[in-house]
Amino acid sequence: MDKTLFSDGLNGLDTKNKDAVTLYNEISLLAMKCAGDISETKGRRNAYYLSMEFLIGRSFYNNLMELGVLEETDKFLSGKGLDIRMFEEIEDAALGNGGLGRLAACFLDSAAGLGLPLHGYGIRYKYGLFKQAFKNGFQEELPDDWQRFGDPWSIRREDEKRLIEFADMKVYAVPYDMPVFGKRINRLRLFQAEGDGEAQKISEYLYPADDTKEGKILRLRQEYFFSAAALGELTEHFFKQYGKRFEKFPEYNVIQLNDTHPVICTAEFIRLLTVKYKFSFSSALDIAKRTFNYTNHTILPEALECWDEEYMRAVLPEIADIIIRISVYADREFQSLGCDKEQAKEMAIYKGGKFYMANLAVYIAGKVNGVAELHTEILKNDLFKTVNRFYPEKLQNKTNGITHRRWLELCNKELSELLDRTLNNNWRGDISRLNELNGFNGETADAFIEVKQTKKRQLLNYIKDREGVEIPENFLVFAQVKRLHEYKRQLMTAFAVLEVYYGVKSGKYHDLPPCAFIFGAKSAPSYRRAKTIIKFINEIAAKINSDVQCAERLKVVFVQNYNVSYAEKIVAGTDVSLQVSTAGLEASGTGNMKFMMNGAVTCGTMDGANIEIVERAGKENNYIFGATVEELARLKAEGYSPSEYLDNPERCKAVESLIDGTFSDGGTGNFKELYESLINEDNYFVLYDLESYVKTIIQVCTDCKDKKTFAAKQLANVANSAFFSSDRTIKQYAQDIWKI
Repeated sequence: MDKTLFSDGLNGLDTKNKDAVTLYNEISLLAMKCAGDISETKGRRNAYYLSMEFLIGRSFYNNLMELGVLEETDKFLSGKGLDIRMFEEIEDAALGNGGLGRLAACFLDSAAGLGLPLHGYGIRYKYGLFKQAFKNGFQEELPDDWQRFGDPWSIRREDEKRLIEFADMKVYAVPYDMPVFGKRINRLRLFQAEGDGEAQKISEYLYPADDTKEGKILRLRQEYFFSAAALGELTEHFFKQYGKRFEKFPEYNVIQLNDTHPVICTAEFIRLLTVKYKFSFSSALDIAKRTFNYTNHTILPEALECWDEEYMRAVLPEIADIIIRISVYADREFQSLGCDKEQAKEMAIYKGGKFYMANLAVYIAGKVNGVAELHTEILKNDLFKTVNRFYPEKLQNKTNGITHRRWLELCNKELSELLDRTLNNNWRGDISRLNELNGFNGETADAFIEVKQTKKRQLLNYIKDREGVEIPENFLVFAQVKRLHEYKRQLMTAFAVLEVYYGVKSGKYHDLPPCAFIFGAKSAPSYRRAKTIIKFINEIAAKINSDVQCAERLKVVFVQNYNVSYAEKIVAGTDVSLQVSTAGLEASGTGNMKFMMNGAVTCGTMDGANIEIVERAGKENNYIFGATVEELARLKAEGYSPSEYLDNPERCKAVESLIDGTFSDGGTGNFKELYESLINEDNYFVLYDLESYVKTIIQVCTDCKDKKTFAAKQLANVANSAFFSSDRTIKQYAQDIWKI
């Protein structure tokens, strides 16, 4: 970064009569001009991260911080009578849905921060994840045209566009490079689809609805589009440097597949080697098996992609043939290892006219990793148990992490300054130094209480401005913010809030400290039951917030259009992080890590990374409840009857509020359907865990009355959060998998 050139340009900037968007673009372009070129690493191995999503968030503040000029820019604008917070109106580039895409962004940030050559490949969607609004409590989806503010942090590479061919169309993949700043400047390359109207649809929307044949085929096109563009580019670059010596390709390139979405690129790689570069199929397969690695993010069947051969042949007949041929090689290999028919069927790539993409990924990949200790054990003992038996070196764990640069330094300046005073600044360059906070004294706890109150005040003011809900500063803040899915059990929190509300009304919880419950989540547009849960929570919020008797005791708010920028405020201002997924179903979670690093205690189940959080920060400093994986396995085996757990009047009243007229679903009948699914099935054990959940919430409320002791619990979480930095995760990938 040429800071002198930047300073000169900044001081020469005319700010008169310019709106925020104009100044945003001018300052961003100046920073890009002064930042330097993207780093090239020739003659040694580079890693490439292929992901359908990169949930970058707002680039302006993060990039200026990474370049070391954020403070200077703040001072310059202040001198002109302007507040740097004016750029918060420039919305996020929401090119992701949740944890998967945010993790990808954190990994790129950490790799650049550590000076490691890791580059990303994905899609430059015209519209990001929809903007969420509520109308009568129902979720509405609005187009998210993030590019309307300009895109100064991207560079179009017109001369590097390439043609991608489908059976029925051709489309150009035009790359846009987003620099990722750190000790080196890495590249996030996003491809935009250009051509006729049908071609452009490929990069129009993130995750088109796939409940129709047309939607499924469009999703398949998206996955092949960016994967083929990435592999075409990488093989072409290698050929220019080394000719046809592709047996050495893995010495210089390692490719990480983020979930099953880009797995189709393994077949495309083999197609390129066999068709374009004339390698034998067996040689191409061998090279592929030394090039690719795969990260599994979930055991949920709906996320383990499975493509009908009919769809694949309609648009990618060559790829369909290649996958079938890979499957033949795989079956022979399984037979040579001594697999019986059932074991071979379990690992089969092609069966029953379907392509099983997770099985393809596991077969091709040199290493397959889970994203938390529990998740990886479930992969080894359940989902991929046969793989683990015959390929015992293949499966390993890489617990997820978050970048402390955005999720502490940027979003919590006040806590960062407290850490500077306590740890002498060194923690910023070496996040492991946070462990030294374990010896904190009473003075540090007092200072932390002030910091938390400041961040809470900022959050609650923001919520008041955005949502119109006023929450007093003395409230204890609980937050559950994440993608809306039944297994994440926002519905269980809704019932728990109702139980607390009824208990406050009856006088049962007469000495309960004032509490606020903050929800933030988007539901997939076609996920009817998840959208019903959003409506239900909004009905609860409207009832509680309008109850004068409870005005000083309880508040509920479901924030609209939850995104990275909203999360930056929520994780910093929250006291209690609600991480309540059904045990065994949350692969990792990274929201729990963001809250931990900002000093929230975890109230959650023994699931995902919660287990490791508790191991490091201490069970005494967090609040664990609910059934374990083992308990649920026993319950399933013995037979689970959900209605048996409605033996408490307040609990029964809370659950039956779905059908007794307390709340309206607008005449849709969705509340009744949701109620019946609970009473008859309760696949996620909401009713089973609800009693212990409510008791735990009440215990948290009781404990928080002793402010210093509670602050000590929160500080213990900050002190032991270093392990959950994505710097640690990326170092492990670099050493154990990528060898970079």
